[in-house]
Amino acid sequence: ESATAFGCLVSDMWLGEFDYVSPEAFHSIFGKRYPAFSKRTQHDAQEFLICVLDDLHEAFKEVRAQLYQERQSPVAGASTRSSSGTSIITQLFEGQLSYGIRCLTCKALSDRPESFTVLSLPIPSTRVCSLQDCLECFFQPDTLTRNNQIHCHWCGGNQDATVKASIIKAPQIIIFHLKRFAWQDKHRRKLSTTVCYPFSDLDLSPYISTSRCNNTEYSLCAVVNHAGDLDYGHYTAFCKHSVTKHWYSFDDAQVTKIPDSAVQADTAYLLFY
Repeated sequence: ESATAFGCLVSDMWLGEFDYVSPEAFHSIFGKRYPAFSKRTQHDAQEFLICVLDDLHEAFKEVRAQLYQERQSPVAGASTRSSSGTSIITQLFEGQLSYGIRCLTCKALSDRPESFTVLSLPIPSTRVCSLQDCLECFFQPDTLTRNNQIHCHWCGGNQDATVKASIIKAPQIIIFHLKRFAWQDKHRRKLSTTVCYPFSDLDLSPYISTSRCNNTEYSLCAVVNHAGDLDYGHYTAFCKHSVTKHWYSFDDAQVTKIPDSAVQADTAYLLFY
């Protein structure tokens, strides 16, 4: 299964016996489960990442449920299931948003929770902006009118409303997807905007609505880059070594140590904090 192949891939990477490690075996097995990714064509790194995380979650959740069953079953062959939908993936990557929806007619407020593993952030500029600008844009209130009206339980009909997102559970590792592929004038194009992102002290407290989140400051640990356009592109990655704290560039079979200054790139597509 793909979870086993992924484990072998990670082991080979950390053993340090090779200059580089090819993920060919993992890709082959993963492609059987997700045929869309088996083709040698362009794919979106964010979509691939979400599928990998979902696949690993399901695999590890099954193991967790099996261990739970073995501990809880008083009789051999008894069937019990863990009610927990958690895994190491959800423990590390899953956060929770709350959408506060206020009816503009009766002012009633309702909350709609939603889990996430990746936050897709709009890019509010065409030239230069900061990650903070993207976060402000994502978390700013929005007005729902016309076809987007809500059905208000208190008013008993469709009404205009405001909606504002906030974080009620911050994950240990938060992943930001910069929405570089956008529609403009009925055409989809790539935004080449320079997005400046901090290497440390990223404070999410302005966007957190509860006091349960103690650690709200994050440090950058990896970047996925996309060079090219809609028709042709190439993905690379920058990763920070957890022990030495040095940054490395991963470009197919080329793995090289890079200075910190090189990590700030105009091609950044996914940010891991």
